[in-house]
Amino acid sequence: MVSRMFRIETGDDKERRDLLRRRLLDTNTAASPELRALRGTPAERELPLQVWALEEDGGLAGGLVGHTWTTWLHVTYLWVDGRHRGTGLGSRLLTEAEQAAAARGCAAARVETWDFQAPDFYRRHGYEVVAAIPDYPPGITEYTLTKRFSPSGPSPSPPA
Repeated sequence: MVSRMFRIETGDDKERRDLLRRRLLDTNTAASPELRALRGTPAERELPLQVWALEEDGGLAGGLVGHTWTTWLHVTYLWVDGRHRGTGLGSRLLTEAEQAAAARGCAAARVETWDFQAPDFYRRHGYEVVAAIPDYPPGITEYTLTKRFSPSGPSPSPPA
């Protein structure tokens, strides 16, 4: 066996991070016929998706930040200002994002949320828990939820 010396570094390096991501994607694509089939198609691209709710004065009332990749919407953040909670604004933001994702060819969505945040909100919107990680962070459970869209697109939001 050949012994090699490596210098190991810890730190934030955007250039190396991007290089690692490209190499990982290239390696995974080479290993997977399904991912190879995506090469060069619009579905291969990860595209940002953002939905904003603005007050009359332009202030931020709520928003959803995510992205689409292949046939999936990934919801990263969904937030509604406390003054507007319970008005259906979160439902409107989620529905708008799902419809925009469906227009891009997405057939499903996923989100991660903690037990004190919004798992019940997503369940009311047709999402199902596919994973739960207890004590992440300690004393809190993180949930991953997914939703498959019907062939006609995502279902409308339930009443607030």
